[in-house]
This record gives sequence, C-alpha cells and structure tokens, in this order.
Amino acid sequence: MAKLTQKDFLKGTIKHIDMKKYNVVPMVEAFENMAYSSRDLARASKIYHQMLSDKNCSIILCIAGSLISAGLKKIIVDMIQNKMVDAIVSNGANIVDQDFFEALGYKHYLGTPHNADDNLLRDLHIDRIYDTYINEDELKVCDETVHKICNSLEPRPYSSREFIWEMGKWLEKNKKGKDSVVYNAYKYGVPVFVPAFSDCSAGFGFVAHQTENPTAHVTIDSAKDFLELTKIKIKAKETGLMMFSGGVPKNFAQDTVVAAEILGADAPMHKYAVQITVADERDGALSGSTLKEASSWGKVSTALEQMVYGECTTLIPLIIGYGYHKGAWKKRKAANYVKFLQDEDKKVAALKAKQNKAKK
Repeated sequence: MAKLTQKDFLKGTIKHIDMKKYNVVPMVEAFENMAYSSRDLARASKIYHQMLSDKNCSIILCIAGSLISAGLKKIIVDMIQNKMVDAIVSNGANIVDQDFFEALGYKHYLGTPHNADDNLLRDLHIDRIYDTYINEDELKVCDETVHKICNSLEPRPYSSREFIWEMGKWLEKNKKGKDSVVYNAYKYGVPVFVPAFSDCSAGFGFVAHQTENPTAHVTIDSAKDFLELTKIKIKAKETGLMMFSGGVPKNFAQDTVVAAEILGADAPMHKYAVQITVADERDGALSGSTLKEASSWGKVSTALEQMVYGECTTLIPLIIGYGYHKGAWKKRKAANYVKFLQDEDKKVAALKAKQNKAKK
C-alpha cells in the first residue's frame, strides 16, 4: 500500500453557507405551532427580528467554539455588511486561526471523526477539529503574519479591538481577505473584541514578537477591551445579545451591565438575549448557565430572552436567516462603534498630552 500524504486527506474544502439563498421564514414560522426545540427556535428567531426592528437597540454578537471553520463565515460577514450586528465578541480561534487564516488564502478541509488516525494526521502536519482538517504548515503562516504585524506597530498596550483593526488594515494593504470577518469589520466600523487573545494562533505570534523585543513590545490590554465594550453599552443603552455557543465571549458581553453600574452610568440590563448552545446548566459552568440565571446578576432582562439547545451550524442559518429575510435590517443605521472608540482614544491622548505639558 502506498504511503499516505497530506494530499490524500486535504481534498474537499468546507463551503460557507449563504443564508441569502434560502428564505427560511415560512419554515421557521411553522415551527411556532410545533413543540420542544422547534418552538424555542421560532421564538429566538422572532426575538432577533425584534432586535433588528428596534431602532434604539445595538446588537452584540458573541461567538465561541469553532464556527468559522465549520462553514458559518459568510453568515457573519453578511451580518456585518447588512447592519445586522454592531459589535462582536469572540474567542481567538474563530477570528485568527480560522477567519484570518482563510483571509490569507488558505482553506479548511472536509475530514472525518470516524476511525481517524490522529497519530498519522500529526505526522502529516494535519490538525483536526472534529470532522474538519487544517494544514498545520499553513497555520504557522498565520502565526508569522501576526508576528509581522506586531513588529510593524508602535510598542505599547493595545486592546484586542485595536489590534484586530490593524489586522484588517493589513489585509486591505495587502489586498487579501475581502470575504473575511476581520476585513469587513474593519471596513464597516464593527469592533471585534477577543478577550482571551493569546489563546489562539495570535498568541504564538506575540510570543515570538515579545521574545525578540523584550524591553519594548506590543501587548494586549484585556482591561481596555472590557472598558471599550462597556463604553459601547453605556452609549447604546438598549442592547441585544446574539450568542453562538457560550464561553468567555458570553460572560464578557453580559458583564458590561455590571461594569457600567460600577462606573455610575445609567445602562439597563440587556433587553434582548438569545443563546444557542449544547451545554448543560447542571454543572454550574458558564456556557450552560441560562439567561434567566444571568438576570439574577442584573445582566439580562427575562422579558425577551431565549435559550435554544442545539448545534450552531444547524440552527444559526435558520435564526439569522429568518432575521435577514424578514428585512428589518434595511431600516437600521450603522452604529460605527469603531469610530466612536477611536474618538474616545483621541480624547485620552489629548488629556495625556495636556498632563505631560503641565508637568514640564
């Protein structure tokens, strides 16, 4: 038998679903007269439609797990392009290892979890995400590109939102990734936060950069992330959460209500909230904690919240597709919170310059 190579495994590629092609409205509305998860999904879809219809509501999308590698990139890009989301909070894998990785020209491949020889895959430099394969050698290029971006910037602390904006700027300069989340968020003024930024491919790039530049280097300020997202909450007042899975992004966005209260600001609980998850609430972990539980912390209103228990690649095209085809987004105005945060940074810089001048 011939020796297997990378080419034997890296054949068919993951295709990103286009929700615009499928008008799911009649099917989702039919779910209202069914039971169990179908009725939950119908209610969640209607809540998202309400978010889009509410002219005073800013929508925060929370993403965890490995969803872009699974074929959901285009839906998120369409949400950005069509004013269906105003800010994004994600884990690092989706934004860097998967979206930015594809923006560099690479692909995710159809694999299998059944009888997979993971030792052989390791020998062939193939990484597996359940039934998806990635070329590890190509993923290292992603690490190296983050490293290069770090080296090109002024050595100082950056929020992850600032750094991801620089990643989008790099893509524009190098004419890459026009179909990526990072590029479109940069283009349309949608801030992207990754609170645990080093927990992904970017972390390797930062490790290399900081090792080479031990006394003056780029760092990520996660506290500034929290402050920036809290500023968005305070400015927006009314907010809706659309949560794909759970994890850090879920709690990070929910906590802005508490942070705003600490700052003495008038910021109500998140008015709308939808979470899609397969996590169980009984172990007390964050991903499975219900939105009603979050209300006990003063984070989420119980009037318009819905948990939907199921797997994201199946349910997201239905819920977000419903919002798209109902068309309420056509009357929404772009918030452009990137510009708002950049203006806030200018105010801080001006204050700092004034203080330095006074010291001289």
